[in-house]
Amino acid sequence: MAQKVDAILIEAVEVAREAAIAEAGADQVGEHLGAVTEADRLVTHSFECLHPGYRGWHWAVMVTRVPHSRRASVDDVVLLPGAEALLAPRWVPWSDRIAPGDVGPGMLMATPPEDPRLVPGYTAGSDPKTPSEAIEIRAVVRELGLGRSRVLSKQGRDEACVRWLSAHGPDTASARQAPAPCSTCGYFIRLRGELGAGFGVCANAFSGADASVVSIDHGCGAHSDVVEERRGIDLPPIVWDDSIDARSGTRSVFE
Repeated sequence: MAQKVDAILIEAVEVAREAAIAEAGADQVGEHLGAVTEADRLVTHSFECLHPGYRGWHWAVMVTRVPHSRRASVDDVVLLPGAEALLAPRWVPWSDRIAPGDVGPGMLMATPPEDPRLVPGYTAGSDPKTPSEAIEIRAVVRELGLGRSRVLSKQGRDEACVRWLSAHGPDTASARQAPAPCSTCGYFIRLRGELGAGFGVCANAFSGADASVVSIDHGCGAHSDVVEERRGIDLPPIVWDDSIDARSGTRSVFE
């Protein structure tokens, strides 16, 4: 349903302009861009924003009046973005912004109490029923020295496998051109535990995966079984002359 046009409020351009100038300053308020009826006795006037840091924005001044009054009054003044305004990126919580590899030297990253990648070590992988039970279990583990208070959960292991396969898995360019898989390489050190079934660490200083976790079906050109067929060139035998140079007292060597 169309709103009834309020002529008094539509014509209150200067009233709205003065309110915008009082809010931002005369040098920040530009030409009048129009007026929109929001509701009965409620109109919004728009003015160009001249601030260089807010291109595409506009000042919106809402004016109103009491019934039977012919005097417009200001209800609100705000700065609003237009269709082509430059906006700040959508705010994302820190916990969602952190990415693998973001923690550098001297930085600390707190582990959430309910991190789904971890489970209490004393429970042998089973999840506690309540948060208070998890806290009690960790306290007992620390007190009795029963080992790590938390270990990787199934979700934590699965996420790690996905990252490792992406970096050093069988589908990389290095693996596709390798002469043999890492599982047969002498530089391959297999991980312990469940993850050892599919992963290990590369210990070849000349490999691009050195000191990194690699899958057993990964590979590179620095495989230990790659042997240079030609070991060098054959040199002619050296002939020693046993005669002694009387002047120098040294032996002469000839080829």
